[in-house]
Amino acid sequence: MSWSEDSLHRWLAGRGRPACLSGSVGHDAAVLRPWSGRSVVCTDQVVAGVHATMETTAGLLGRKAAARVLSDLAATAARPRALLLALRAPKDADETYLRKLIGAVDREGSKYGAPLVGGDLTCSPGPLSLAVTAQGSLPGKQKPPGRDRIRPGYALLCTGPCGGSLLGRHLRIVPRIEQGRLLYRNGATALMDVSDGLAWDLYRMGRASKVCIDLHHVPVHSDARRAARESGRTAVDHALHDGEDHELLAAVPRSKLGALMAAAKRAGVPVLEIGSARKGAGLTLSVDGLCGPWHPDQGGWKHGA
Repeated sequence: MSWSEDSLHRWLAGRGRPACLSGSVGHDAAVLRPWSGRSVVCTDQVVAGVHATMETTAGLLGRKAAARVLSDLAATAARPRALLLALRAPKDADETYLRKLIGAVDREGSKYGAPLVGGDLTCSPGPLSLAVTAQGSLPGKQKPPGRDRIRPGYALLCTGPCGGSLLGRHLRIVPRIEQGRLLYRNGATALMDVSDGLAWDLYRMGRASKVCIDLHHVPVHSDARRAARESGRTAVDHALHDGEDHELLAAVPRSKLGALMAAAKRAGVPVLEIGSARKGAGLTLSVDGLCGPWHPDQGGWKHGA
């Protein structure tokens, strides 16, 4: 098996033209139609053998690569607009697999309004990897959400349960695009998606905002309970530390909490209050017999650690 950059380029040239594209198809730089709002850009990677097994199907791997970066857009309350893909594959990769992979990235992005408009292909030793860049837009003039915008007294929220994602959800990420926009419109000043573990991501939010977050409720996914039956760990431990849940964390002033929860209920969007912020630093647990400060050594995903 092998693949050809020229063959893939010719195949790509025959695909449908993205509606957001203003310039030529197949040019090294994609010229996009203008859109309203402030430009938002982010990038993320998926490496075979790190973020998924080497045997993962092309459809699932491509979907995950696009959904991970779209989840980052969701944490800025942005509307997705376009994707770019930098694909690195070994010489012996199957071209049919690569075509399916690229197609899956495009389909997942297009589902949320961000078709694949360009990128790069590289042949290189080592595992197959995808780096996906997403462009989005943030409407209005309201200050963008940021991890550093939590203040003492704010409530901490989560859009859903966590834990046990390796049972399959890590390959079927659902970016919380509409949830992010709803939270932002209704007063959330800080947003972050749960990618590296609920506890570790809350700790980083607290560190960025120079506050202490008190976690008094852990939303536990049924997958965490299933995983606990095999691992010997508790379901709460899985929920705190597994990661790749890609639910959104949000912080909102208490004065706006009631209106936000009412808006979420009207929209049918699940939002759970899980904690609060106070003066101090770090993360403190007060859940299911776990009481006291949480330390990063206790869990969460950290590349290179």
